[in-house]
Amino acid sequence: MTDSSSFLDSGPVSDVASAENREILRRLELDVTQRLHGLLNGEYRGLVPGHGTELGETRRYAPGDDVRRIDWNVSARLREAHIRQTIAERELQTWLVVDRSSRLDFGTALREKRDLALAATAAIGFLTNRDGNRLGALIVGKGETLTVPAKGSRKHLMRILHLLADSERGDGGGVTDLADAINRLGTLANRRGLVAVISDFQVQPGWQDAIKVLSHRHDVVAISVVDPRELELPNVGLLTVRDPATGALREIPTNKQSVRDAYAEKAQARRDELATMFRQSRIDHLELRTDTDWLNDIVAFVAGRKDRMSALSAGART
Repeated sequence: MTDSSSFLDSGPVSDVASAENREILRRLELDVTQRLHGLLNGEYRGLVPGHGTELGETRRYAPGDDVRRIDWNVSARLREAHIRQTIAERELQTWLVVDRSSRLDFGTALREKRDLALAATAAIGFLTNRDGNRLGALIVGKGETLTVPAKGSRKHLMRILHLLADSERGDGGGVTDLADAINRLGTLANRRGLVAVISDFQVQPGWQDAIKVLSHRHDVVAISVVDPRELELPNVGLLTVRDPATGALREIPTNKQSVRDAYAEKAQARRDELATMFRQSRIDHLELRTDTDWLNDIVAFVAGRKDRMSALSAGART
């Protein structure tokens, strides 16, 4: 386990930043609880897994059911596909994999990508912070991963948020190994629960297979953070850019329409590839942008999940 001090600044500047971040976290908590609480009154199925781990009765397979829940023994005996229903557990274990590498210290609109990562973490944390529930996190950054064990108090949630809010701005540190963090989580999360992976997913290959494996056991939500300049370039002449992960400089002639078109086409192809991979892996995907209201996006996402799970539950009872 990595010492959390390596993620934090020290000295008077850090004291000022911590005071500012405490106010940011206070506002985040108010925003999340006020705007989202109404969606989750009673049975809070907006974010938690739709199925538990305790085995229940079987029923006939219906189109749209998860084929991974087919009970092959029963199906063979009855000569018709049946799925094994599960009983939802009252206690939820949630894990977060949060990318806090230097690439997220970027934003050209209302906020930076690191602000969106913090907001997404806060939303999931406050929404699942109920009696008996536990929250853990793996924070990836600076070439290392900080592991925060799963615990169930509000104080513990605030510690995770402060670690993210107070993390120093990076000046390099290499390419993020998100796959290693996801694989590590697979060994830590010993019971089925909710897993949220928060990143811009501009990381070294390998994480795709890791998150697919994770989704076989857990309800996985992928939250990608995006800035509009990563999707298209403005016409500002010769633009010098620096890779925050490696420090490498490159000049881009944005005055050329062909360059701007090729950039936008490649960016869209990457977004489509991500969306397809998540859909095929049955992983819910939420995109948060630095130029939109992230809270509205989360509200719509949670409401959509809740409606979809309610429809599945209703179908299971008929």
